[in-house]
Amino acid sequence: MIGNEWDKVLLDIMSSDYFKDLMERIDEEYKTKTIYPSKVNLFKALVNTDYKDVKVVIVGQDPYHGEGEAMGLSFSVNDGIKLPPSLKNIYKELFEDLGVTRLSGDLTDWTKQGVLLLNSTLTVVKDTPASHAKLGWDKFTDEIIKKVNEKDTPVVFILWGNFAKTKKELITNPKHLIIESNHPSPFSARKGFFGSKPFSKTNEFLKKNNIEEINW
Repeated sequence: MIGNEWDKVLLDIMSSDYFKDLMERIDEEYKTKTIYPSKVNLFKALVNTDYKDVKVVIVGQDPYHGEGEAMGLSFSVNDGIKLPPSLKNIYKELFEDLGVTRLSGDLTDWTKQGVLLLNSTLTVVKDTPASHAKLGWDKFTDEIIKKVNEKDTPVVFILWGNFAKTKKELITNPKHLIIESNHPSPFSARKGFFGSKPFSKTNEFLKKNNIEEINW
């Protein structure tokens, strides 16, 4: 289904009755409502960043719900789309941390370097945030985090906000690094996100472990 190593890694859960039932519900949602991201981008996070290549995981909650925004990658929007407030703040912190300026909201280049941009819920109804939060996606995306936790190579898990921090219990391998702070949303960015330096901390950890750093 994914077309890379994830198919093997996630074989058990993707062949389970739970996942078949979930996909049937999701297919019905696509048929009857406007769902984001487009169906072709449903598993884009896994397609873009193969299991063996994962160096960093940035956990999001659910996709952007505005027209043309969601593209299957947490926090990322299609090129040409106005930057959402949270992404604006991520870019502010990136500039303060590393002096890097980004204009496009498309984070595809991160994913090609081993950054898994994983939303906990992979779909949303147009203009209705968290509308698919209870459809059952969590079981699948938690399994993804568990499988990354099993990797022998060190991985950085970036957890922004209280929701993402609930995934901390899934990350038990002492080889990995957890970076957590408040969410970059305008409501909380000044209460601990700004100044948290997640990008330089990530690269310092990767460098220390002889892993190629991310060109943010």
